[in-house]
Amino acid sequence: MSPPTTAAARESRFSYRFETLQQLARDVLAHAEKSGASACEVDVSDGFGQSVTARRGEVETIEYNRDKAIAVAIYLGQRKGQASTSDFSATALRETVEAALNIARFTAADPSAGLPDARLLAIDSERLPDLDLYHPWLLSVEAAVDLAKRCEAAAFAVDPRLSNSEGATVSSQEGHFVSANSLGFIGGYPTSRHYLSCSMIAGKDGNMQRDDWYAMARDAQAIGSPELIGERAAQRALARLGARKIKTCKVPVIFEAPLASSLIGNFVHAVSGGSLYRKTSFLVDSLGKRVFARKVQISERPHLARGLASGYFDSDGVATKDREVIVDGQLQGYFLSAYTARKLSMQTTGNAGGSHNLIVHPGKRDLPGLLKKMGRGLLVTELLGHGVNYVTGDYSRGAAGFWVEGGEIVHPVEEITIAGNLRDMFRNVAGVGNDVLVRGSKQVGSLLIEQMKVAGA
Repeated sequence: MSPPTTAAARESRFSYRFETLQQLARDVLAHAEKSGASACEVDVSDGFGQSVTARRGEVETIEYNRDKAIAVAIYLGQRKGQASTSDFSATALRETVEAALNIARFTAADPSAGLPDARLLAIDSERLPDLDLYHPWLLSVEAAVDLAKRCEAAAFAVDPRLSNSEGATVSSQEGHFVSANSLGFIGGYPTSRHYLSCSMIAGKDGNMQRDDWYAMARDAQAIGSPELIGERAAQRALARLGARKIKTCKVPVIFEAPLASSLIGNFVHAVSGGSLYRKTSFLVDSLGKRVFARKVQISERPHLARGLASGYFDSDGVATKDREVIVDGQLQGYFLSAYTARKLSMQTTGNAGGSHNLIVHPGKRDLPGLLKKMGRGLLVTELLGHGVNYVTGDYSRGAAGFWVEGGEIVHPVEEITIAGNLRDMFRNVAGVGNDVLVRGSKQVGSLLIEQMKVAGA
């Protein structure tokens, strides 16, 4: 598959031409075949990036990375060996293949090991859309420093109570890759990911609070104004001043949009192949059953232009497709790779490596509308710790946010714990906001959960 557009820009910025990556992949496959491998898959990548952080008006860090790698998986029947190298020389390629072969010889046979069904591979490259995933950012270090300083300065200018900063960061990563296997699949394309963040500290009467804001996009133009990001971080930190504990209670809880994606991440983990075949999920055997409230609809859209989780194929080389994951609360499909699908006697869903642009269909209310619908309860804007038991679904996280009365925020809250069970939380989604933030593979607005236990003073 040829890389889509922007070829001139790509070739001038990367260390290796796309055609060179293709040839390296073919060389690995040829050597694996000559060495007696029954099957082989290879990934070749080349990329670079820079990250700049400014704090209190001064440059704190400047980092630059340039990376390349070749990862090889060799099969001897149903025995698998893996090896990798950052050396692109012919000798290193042969040695990496030999290393993977040696590992495979001493590995126990696994009936589920092997390449995907050839009919599922993304081999027909002529019909693939241009996903528009590569937008180089011609940003000098000096310009990046200026952006970071502008972002932080705008934050400090909001209010004199902004007493300190954890800094503003500008980061840009660009790369291209080729994946191939011995069934005839070979594909790859360039990608970019740009990021701007600011974290501020507000203080009053000895009370200190911090908060942040950030934006991420394939195209730097979509990130928006650094001043707006700085101002948003400042406003969020100021809003938390005067936070206090609340008494233990059971109330509705809203997960603000930036946090709601973590709940969808919990769901994906629970219905992914690894958790299912190991039976370490509370959603084992849930296919076709209602796992969310009936109002919840979740779609997977791998081919969104400029999508942060878009891709023509998964890490097995299987072609990605649009699908409905949740319809009227019912689970329509798991997240399976070729390997985990075989373990479950099912077919891969093209999700080796994760989900692709999961979209929770938004409702009609924005965040203020959800607050009014909730009436009295808790708006969560920060989560702490990792208290999720995927076997039982039990959920317990440290949290901070805002207490709500009469549909309005009345004061900030800190040092509390929210607890429930994910099975109940998913089924009791009472509202999905339209305040969707696009920051990664999951796109969802704020989520209103009917009731959770809030442990406080």
